[in-house]
Amino acid sequence: MLAHLIRNATVVDGTGGPARAADVGVGDDGRIAVVTEPGHAPEARTTEDATGLVLAPGFVDPHTHYDAQLFWDPYATPSLNHGVTTVVGGNCGFTLAPLDPDRPGDADYTRRMMSKVEGMSLVALEQGAPWSWHTFGEYLDALDGRTAVNAGFMVGHCALRRYVMGPDAIGGQPTTDRLGRMVALLHDAMDAGAWGLSTTRSSTHTDGDGRPVASRHALPAELLALSRAVGEHEGTQLEAIVAGCLDQFEDDEIDLLVEMSAAAGRPLNWNVLTVDAAVPERVPRQLIPSERARKAGGRIVALTMPILTPMNMSLGTFCALNLIPGWGEILSLPVPQRIAKLRDPAVRAEMLRRADSREAGVFRRLAHFGRYVIGDTYTPRNAGLTGRVVGDIAAERGQDPFRCLVEICANDDLRTVLWPMPTDNDPDSWALRAQTWQHEDVLLGGSDAGAHLDRMCGAPYTTRFIGDCLRGRKLVGLEEAVKMLTDDPARLFGLRDRGRIVEGHHADLVLFDPERIDAGPATLVHDLPGGSPRLDAKAIGIVSVRVNGVETIRNDEVTGAVPGKVLRSGRDTRTVSTR
Repeated sequence: MLAHLIRNATVVDGTGGPARAADVGVGDDGRIAVVTEPGHAPEARTTEDATGLVLAPGFVDPHTHYDAQLFWDPYATPSLNHGVTTVVGGNCGFTLAPLDPDRPGDADYTRRMMSKVEGMSLVALEQGAPWSWHTFGEYLDALDGRTAVNAGFMVGHCALRRYVMGPDAIGGQPTTDRLGRMVALLHDAMDAGAWGLSTTRSSTHTDGDGRPVASRHALPAELLALSRAVGEHEGTQLEAIVAGCLDQFEDDEIDLLVEMSAAAGRPLNWNVLTVDAAVPERVPRQLIPSERARKAGGRIVALTMPILTPMNMSLGTFCALNLIPGWGEILSLPVPQRIAKLRDPAVRAEMLRRADSREAGVFRRLAHFGRYVIGDTYTPRNAGLTGRVVGDIAAERGQDPFRCLVEICANDDLRTVLWPMPTDNDPDSWALRAQTWQHEDVLLGGSDAGAHLDRMCGAPYTTRFIGDCLRGRKLVGLEEAVKMLTDDPARLFGLRDRGRIVEGHHADLVLFDPERIDAGPATLVHDLPGGSPRLDAKAIGIVSVRVNGVETIRNDEVTGAVPGKVLRSGRDTRTVSTR
């Protein structure tokens, strides 16, 4: 007898093949026991009628930062609500393990780094996770059996460097002995189930003290030694971030990415590929590493988001505005001095010049201040401004938009929340995106779910994208959209028996209403440990989510079940060779 039977569903199985009516039965082992024509399935202890609903494989999010959140939120909300049943963590070179037992202060360093570089609440990191581990294996063990989602983790280069080199990891180079210890530590992590190595050389990544994070100091020889180690383990990967990921790669960055993938003989993914018809040369440039890697015996995959994810800004707290060249020095001043500088016309003029320069790269898009929308305000002087466009307010006041924005924020002691309107929401950019998605080395994803919690909410990209495909722009068909979110990432990471609705696969399943599937607007909630805020978004039209056969979501509410698995390399992933 089946454990559960879903009758009369419209099954979109993840292969890209046409949707079909079917009954899908789940066995007691949490796997799909039968996929058959309606009315032909065996009896089941529980059944549900899915007439008019679509049944798809659980979505796979290839780039998250749920490394800490899973300890206080085993449901990985809101990703699970939006149909994500498998998350990939440990990205961008940042992980919570390993930690040297002889340096207990490293845990505090790691928390402060994660708070700064990934926008996580420091209070939540301190209060919400046990910090009971030292090895990477112990970290994975601490999560085993307590999550509602399946989760796999890369091991972060920054943690490896810090463990072996201590404070010398910032600015120093490893001796031959230290490099050997770093490689051995990586081997230990992969033996325990780490999916491979993640690293960063991005100029935007700084630690809690404002210094470049540890992996930014690594030379190519170190990265290649670690990459070769990755190639010695079953079911492993590479993930790398370099400065050019944000705009356009430099030649030496292309060389490094290609050499790393070829040395490992494993796929390397990076994020995020931004697509903008106003910068037509960007996509071809960013796909050069993929073309060269295939010739060199590697594979390089670009992650790109299928939606535009709003990200709020503030002149009062660290955000993307701080990353514009020359802006960080001003925006890190104490608030009174910061306001005085911002009110200086000469300072504003120089800030605008730097923001519109080539060195600003992708951050140039943030300099269109007339397109900002005012969010939350905190003083009667700003009453009635919430929801209004800065350009309109500036015209009424006879001010240029940046000066107008500064005065509004200064009235709130810089606490005003700002929402920049996207500059790339035009038909030509969407047409270019649809074309780019068809490239064999482009994968949908890059939500950053679990990070930048009070600034953005990328987790709902799955439901927004499918809703857009069904009722909006319709850039791809439903079957192809589901494949992009399920089988494609499952194949890249070599997930064993996941990503498709076929007999024998794990029953990671999403049941949704095609007439309604979507995501609600991002709203601020205060549900992190210590009452810290984060942005959340409701799932619309998601009827049920099952992980390993067990229902975890029903009508956007968690059931309390935690059937997820920590997915370990080799056991749960197979090698995706590039040779």
